[in-house]
Amino acid sequence: MREERSGEHERTNDSETVSDAVFRRLRHDIIMGILLPGSKIKLEKARERYSVSISSLREILSRLSAENLVLAEGQRGFEVSPVSRQELTELADLRTVLECHAIGLSFAAGDLEWEGSIVAAHHRLAAVERRLLAGDVARTIDWVRCDWEFHRAIVAASNSATLLQSLSSVFDRFLRYHMLAGSFRGKAVVDDHKLLFERALARDADGAKEIITSHVQKGIDHIMKDPKFLSGR
Repeated sequence: MREERSGEHERTNDSETVSDAVFRRLRHDIIMGILLPGSKIKLEKARERYSVSISSLREILSRLSAENLVLAEGQRGFEVSPVSRQELTELADLRTVLECHAIGLSFAAGDLEWEGSIVAAHHRLAAVERRLLAGDVARTIDWVRCDWEFHRAIVAASNSATLLQSLSSVFDRFLRYHMLAGSFRGKAVVDDHKLLFERALARDADGAKEIITSHVQKGIDHIMKDPKFLSGR
């Protein structure tokens, strides 16, 4: 009987392969700005860094290319997708459309359990934001996670896996711009989250949509004001 070879398709838990875990790590490194826009992804170095085979790495990079996080350059390999004012604006528009649509569905269908998940998510987010406002910048990574968990809790009752998956992808690509420009924009974003929390518990879909539209636009304004970001793009 042939001995099974352990490798990148070995399971790391009941549902995730090593290849899946590397995909998440690479995606995280791009979104968080660890791998900078326009930087070349050298396969041999990436293979060593992420402990995965070249063939699996190519497959992973192709998956990231489908999200427009990586560019495939034919025989020249891969590079992290560049950033641009146009893409930032397009992502903002798409996020607004998707999130507002999901809010309408979620507010109509949400139950008490849904409300409880929003309360819990906002409690965690607000706690991290208080630390950030106090100057604890080391909590930025926690804020990124809690920010998405709160926004996702708001729309979780939409009962559309496809919609939530699309929103998650766009949300992360929009987040990449924030991370490159300096992610946390202070009390203004805290106030937005508090208002959104209140509108959600009141089932005020129109009010929540207005907040999201303004929230995303203020995010664009914050990014565009950063002197080290998008210069000349």
